[in-house]
Amino acid sequence: MQDIDILIVEDEKKIADALRQGLTENSFRAEVAYDGVIGWKVFQNRPFHLVILDINLPGMNGYELCKAIRAADPAVPVIMLTALNTLDDKIEGFDAGADDYIVKPFDFRELLVRIRALLKRIHRTVATGTLLHAGNLQMNLDSKEVTREGKPISLTAKEFQLLEYFLRNKNRVVSRVDISLHVWDIDFDTRTNVIDVYVNYLRKKIDKDFDEPLIHTQVGMGYILKDKS
Repeated sequence: MQDIDILIVEDEKKIADALRQGLTENSFRAEVAYDGVIGWKVFQNRPFHLVILDINLPGMNGYELCKAIRAADPAVPVIMLTALNTLDDKIEGFDAGADDYIVKPFDFRELLVRIRALLKRIHRTVATGTLLHAGNLQMNLDSKEVTREGKPISLTAKEFQLLEYFLRNKNRVVSRVDISLHVWDIDFDTRTNVIDVYVNYLRKKIDKDFDEPLIHTQVGMGYILKDKS
């Protein structure tokens, strides 16, 4: 891809420099910051199309940096690249606003696949319209606002992406594999229940206080968002 600027925030110099070289060789433009505070300053100084960041950063950790980036630009994709690999670590990363989470050690080819998938998804979102709805639920892709019966619903970045996928596929059963590939951009791992955790988060926010539930479980198959309107 041409004219794509990527910010790498990584305190391990060998890893950061190897990432920059690999991305440059694949026609991306990459800039490196070796701690969180500098990374935040660099991000503020000019626009980037994607950010790759570690969690254990000096000055400002990856969770804090991701939240700051997400507040400044809700649309820019963020990939966390870290040695922290527990379910709680991943959930905290997604709650901070990360779009994807890759555990070290990693294969650079896999990182490239994830980067390209995220960039394509962002382009596809821009190209396919700004309003999605199911019944009395509405999502505005421009303002990142979600309402049901006119009441605002606050979602994290990952919850927003999950709901967007459900809305784009309403009245169709989507499997955990489908969700994994299109929302997390990762190969499905049967050892983790991250997807089920986030579906439950979403249900509590968009269904719990309303008479008609939208998200339903299809046992043995996955989930479906039903629109009866």
